[in-house]
Amino acid sequence: MQRIFNWLVQVYAVGLLNLRTLPQRFGSSAATVVGVAGVVTVFIAVLSIGEGFRATLAQTGSPETALVMRTGADTEMMSLVSQEDSRIVQDAPGIGRGSHGPEASPEMLVLVDVPMVSTGTDANVPLRGVTPVAFEVRKNLKIYAGRNFVPGRNEIIVGAGAVREFAGLQVGDVKRWGKTDWTVVGLFSDGGSVAESEIWADLNVLQGAYNRGTIVSDVYARLSSGDEFDKFKAALTTDPRLSVRVVRETEYFAEQSIFLTNLVTGLGYLIAAMMGVGAVFGAINTMYSAVAARTREIATLRALGFGGGPVVISVIVESILLALAGGLIGGTIAYIVFNGYHASTMNWQSFSQVAFAFRVTPLLLIQGFFYSVVIGLAGGLFPAVRAARTSVAAALREL
Repeated sequence: MQRIFNWLVQVYAVGLLNLRTLPQRFGSSAATVVGVAGVVTVFIAVLSIGEGFRATLAQTGSPETALVMRTGADTEMMSLVSQEDSRIVQDAPGIGRGSHGPEASPEMLVLVDVPMVSTGTDANVPLRGVTPVAFEVRKNLKIYAGRNFVPGRNEIIVGAGAVREFAGLQVGDVKRWGKTDWTVVGLFSDGGSVAESEIWADLNVLQGAYNRGTIVSDVYARLSSGDEFDKFKAALTTDPRLSVRVVRETEYFAEQSIFLTNLVTGLGYLIAAMMGVGAVFGAINTMYSAVAARTREIATLRALGFGGGPVVISVIVESILLALAGGLIGGTIAYIVFNGYHASTMNWQSFSQVAFAFRVTPLLLIQGFFYSVVIGLAGGLFPAVRAARTSVAAALREL
């Protein structure tokens, strides 16, 4: 017990000596802190892109809503459902009922070119044709500016994310897609869901503008209860008249986020690893300089009976503390600058643009701090071993 106590006292004494000499090495220590801060900032910022995109799609939809598409279709853009099939869906068991009858919304989705505000280049923006039932299926959707489109007219309403990211979509603006002029009459929000990246129009008008006849892309069906999903799915998938795929709306959009989220996360770790190598070398250089500047003090302590272990621990702890300071600064910068930052990106599974906000979550901050500890540990290990192996006799001759 006494040995452990003496060892801890030695660690404290050497560590205190290291910290007291930090002002003498302010330049090199500050360089390490700044380097680690830069790595952590970039690391968290890149990962917050994937987190924000995933959260946008994950919070889209309700477990009580089912999406009915053609068998084999992975996205709405690849699906085609006939008018007859959509009527069969409306009569399926488990469908909720609203003021317009069965809460089954046949919808058509096409992509239109709209210039981005940030770059001026065209992006693929979803233009969705809907009926009044769509507003009962999506109960969180609200018109916050202007008014809703009038059925039968070439009018459109625009999601809050699309208004923010794409040019020419304010109330009163006119857009020409195909051979049709469309007038923006309203703006809507939907609780931050992916629907806010879309433009909505009357289904019949959109079908006529694109010569689709009565064909729709899919059917959104709001069930009377989430527990009705299995019965609803079984009824449709076993009906010999139909060839459809039935998924919960929440599951569909969660699947849509997988590819980009994995891509961004992998890229974030790759960038962080490459930058981390530079930060580690910076920390190694700083700690080697610190050890060299304190050679005499360390030798004196060794001559007084201090062991090599406390010296190693003290150098590593100093390196970790410097890296943690950098991690704290980097995490703070990432949160202030990037959390809530609005952007848009291509959803490569649907080939459409999705507006979203970066999300710097507590978990990302913890990952950033952990990464800074790893950098500090790696940067302090070799200088610490060198300090412990310093020849006491050779060092004392320099006194």
